[in-house]
Amino acid sequence: MSSFRRIDRPSPNHGPRTEGTRVDLLILHYTGMPSAAHALERLCDPAAQVSAHYTVDEDGTIYAHVPEDRRAWHAGRSNWRGAEDVNSRSIGIEIVNPGHEFGYRPFPPAQMAAVAELCLDIVKRHGIAPADVLGHSDVAPARKEDPGELFDWPGLAAQGVGLWPTPSQADDGAFDDAEISTLLGRYGYDTAEPRSLLAFQRHFHPNGLTGTPDAETVRRLRALLRLTGR
Repeated sequence: MSSFRRIDRPSPNHGPRTEGTRVDLLILHYTGMPSAAHALERLCDPAAQVSAHYTVDEDGTIYAHVPEDRRAWHAGRSNWRGAEDVNSRSIGIEIVNPGHEFGYRPFPPAQMAAVAELCLDIVKRHGIAPADVLGHSDVAPARKEDPGELFDWPGLAAQGVGLWPTPSQADDGAFDDAEISTLLGRYGYDTAEPRSLLAFQRHFHPNGLTGTPDAETVRRLRALLRLTGR
């Protein structure tokens, strides 16, 4: 049973998943709107043509919008590990935060606790691999920045949701641009998109958010691939 208040706030914006497609991705977003009320209104507005399965407010309240067996409209034009219909493969969670446009700020502890609890339940029920718990920016790096560099990915990983790299000496060594592109592609990023490296840094190396290669970014990428065996 959830430790946090859950409220049904149905959205009409959903459809059937592609036949034969298994849910194997969990995509985390920030709402990127001035308030929770603005976000909830938009996610439930048929004219907006967007939705998510859940929204988590800053006080930890969880709003349920779309049944998990339905295809919510949250990822848009996106790609992960070569597959473009990310919506059919994923559960989408919106996390209330004004985002970079309206005053990006850290995510409160109560909110992160609710996100962790909700995510743990989802990944266990659907058998989603830790490496496939992703941000919107990971699957749509050309268009999106969310949930952004202030999101507590390490804290979630420590609770069993997603991965966080811990490089070792095995991950040191020289690198070049060709290797970086290969490694990003092996992990799942769309290497045809130049901003994939920036998206990786936003998720896994937020203190090195440059969009250009550096030794620590490569160490973390190698560490993740070592963890996953990809």
